[in-house]
Amino acid sequence: MNKSDLTILVADDDPDYLFQTVSNLNRCGYRTVAVESQAEAELYFSKSKPDLAIFDLMMENDDSGFILCYKLKRKYPDVPVILATAVSRETGLSFSLDSEHERSWIRADRYLEKGIRAEQLDQEVMKLLKL
Repeated sequence: MNKSDLTILVADDDPDYLFQTVSNLNRCGYRTVAVESQAEAELYFSKSKPDLAIFDLMMENDDSGFILCYKLKRKYPDVPVILATAVSRETGLSFSLDSEHERSWIRADRYLEKGIRAEQLDQEVMKLLKL
């Protein structure tokens, strides 16, 4: 499968981070759909199935990313999800996907701290899409 055949949904309410992430993914060859809210992301995947999704954790709600992971996985269980956040830097809270218990309620396939380099993001996406 060719990267240009794959659509990545990116949801983040920080316009700078959204622009940077989408630009990096486009440079790597992916098609992207950028949305700025939980509501816009839900509207997109109610009509279209992305090949992968990258969600910010805190958008209009502190748990928007968790809600999006849950709803997307309920509709499309096979779509990989990356949860990208700066929550631990901003709040001191931390979590991981290391235990089965955490994976069972978080529903993301990867958890990445914001500030990830473009090459590292591309590697994570390729792993999840098995490219």
